[in-house]
Amino acid sequence: MCGRFTLYDQIKKIRERFGIDVSAVTDVDPSFNIAPSQSILAIINDGEQNRLGRLRWGLIPFWAKDTKIGYKMINARAETVAEKNSFKQAFKWRRCLIPANGFYEWTTTAGQKQPYHIQMQDGALFAFAGLWEKWTDGEEDIFSCSIITTEANDLMRDIHDRMPVILSREHEQKWLDPTMNDPEKATNLLQPFPANEMKAYQVSTNVNSPKNNHAALLHAL
Repeated sequence: MCGRFTLYDQIKKIRERFGIDVSAVTDVDPSFNIAPSQSILAIINDGEQNRLGRLRWGLIPFWAKDTKIGYKMINARAETVAEKNSFKQAFKWRRCLIPANGFYEWTTTAGQKQPYHIQMQDGALFAFAGLWEKWTDGEEDIFSCSIITTEANDLMRDIHDRMPVILSREHEQKWLDPTMNDPEKATNLLQPFPANEMKAYQVSTNVNSPKNNHAALLHAL
């Protein structure tokens, strides 16, 4: 799964990296412990250009009667995302990129949870494959999202059996393309990222609480 991640690059670098033409976001505070239900940066394509905005992490299907369902929808499995009622419409029509510098995952040994921070070898920005949705009750509109996960690569396998789908740069624009509404073609993009381009290291258990959000969380043990 993917339950926490980091994004600490400046907004200028994020816009340059992902070719953002239009943005509802002019500045962003670095975050070293992003958690579900928070407002996060996301990128969509409107058919002409890439746009940067904010979505609530935890997808609320348009048909939901209760917004609390979003707490259970922070992730969607690559193997079933095209068929599940909660995600299949968004998978076909409302895909997004979620920029990140890294993410956290935990191992459990002798009842103790040990967090790891996982990132690119060079610490570069990358993007999770995401889905977004608009929910409304006629008075309030909520725009929310989910991060897609897949089987772990060789680096992640000793930490967890799942990992978020990280798209290669060449696949990012394909993922955003609103005219690509063939579920099979989209599913083919949802592969484990090459392990040799990533690194993982142990970090402090202070990460376990989302109340802790500072650069020292990234320090290796």
